[in-house]
Amino acid sequence: MTAGSDLLDDIMFPPVGTSADQYTRSRGDSGGLFLVLDEDGTVRGLRGPHWEFFATRDHDQVLYFVAEQAVRDLAEHIVAHSPGRGPAVNLVTGQAELLDRINPAWGSRFRDGGMDGTDPARPCGRDPLERFAWIVGEWRDQNPYTTLAFFRGADVGAEQVALLHGADPAQVAAGTRLSDLHDMDEPGREYGDQVWQTFCFGESGGWAFLMYHEIPPGSRPDSAALARLGVTETVRLTATSAKGLYTFTYTREGGRIDEGRGTPELLGYERGRAPYYRGGQLDFLNRALRRAELDHPYLVDDFELYFHALEVSLGLQLPRQDIRDGKVRAARWARGGSGQG
Repeated sequence: MTAGSDLLDDIMFPPVGTSADQYTRSRGDSGGLFLVLDEDGTVRGLRGPHWEFFATRDHDQVLYFVAEQAVRDLAEHIVAHSPGRGPAVNLVTGQAELLDRINPAWGSRFRDGGMDGTDPARPCGRDPLERFAWIVGEWRDQNPYTTLAFFRGADVGAEQVALLHGADPAQVAAGTRLSDLHDMDEPGREYGDQVWQTFCFGESGGWAFLMYHEIPPGSRPDSAALARLGVTETVRLTATSAKGLYTFTYTREGGRIDEGRGTPELLGYERGRAPYYRGGQLDFLNRALRRAELDHPYLVDDFELYFHALEVSLGLQLPRQDIRDGKVRAARWARGGSGQG
């Protein structure tokens, strides 16, 4: 195959071993592709000693993943040496075009972003920052809160979710707004201290949402309590800007969807590379991200692409004007917050 392609003739086939333990010896800490061949003929692709991103007996699929990695390296090189044509605009479309030259079916597979036989995400056709990704710039500065939590289920309301997490019942019943809480700020206390005692909540896009810094100890409901309320899905995004950590947690029917890799860090997402296990439970996000990359190449912030993919695939939304105008519902924690500790 490489002999028949002007793009691949200088590309080395990735190292192959029989155990993931051999990764470091072969690749060091480069993060490059390493193939593990099992006794039953299954080939597993690793990007690190503990990061498996595909497993298949279909050797055409294996060759595709090898080519995908090869053209990514080529596209990065081409973009880096093309003045005025930055990677945000050209990297992903460049990969697709290079794969087209090797095998048109592979270019199509790359654009779909998933495995063969999966339905590709539909083109967006609207403002990608309109419903959810607009908050990225502010949220990365921990404004208005460090945690964005979403809850979905039949007949699950935002007030129910807020009360379950320990909201002040009187303020929930009174319909208190964020601007009302600002008017209630206690004289002599720093705003930064008081904001840790408050949160916002509401409903948008079929989800109930909470935005907060910290839930008082003992107030966070467990999965059983959420299930009794009727919650079947949750999404939690957290920002810890001092440490540069931004995480995404998704649960469904009480079980966390993490593919055995723990809580994903958003900084692990690289444009043009599927961040989750191919064909796994989060493959829908791989497809949504690829669609976002192709539809909105001018979005230079990877977080904006990621949040737009969450909105398209899961329907996450936040009411921009209500939050900015202070009209979003809000309350203090009834049991008293613990501050930043």
